[in-house]
Amino acid sequence: MKPYAWMLALGLIASPLAACDTNDGPLEEAGEEMDEAAEDVEDAVND
Repeated sequence: MKPYAWMLALGLIASPLAACDTNDGPLEEAGEEMDEAAEDVEDAVND
């Protein structure tokens, strides 16, 4: 296979993997907000 074909194949495989974090559902976003809140509380306790 020619080098440019390998790069194209790699790009087609890698692009969906790189974009998968942008489609978080509402429960995922809520969980991340809870994680951030817990970290804020931990930081406040440690200060």
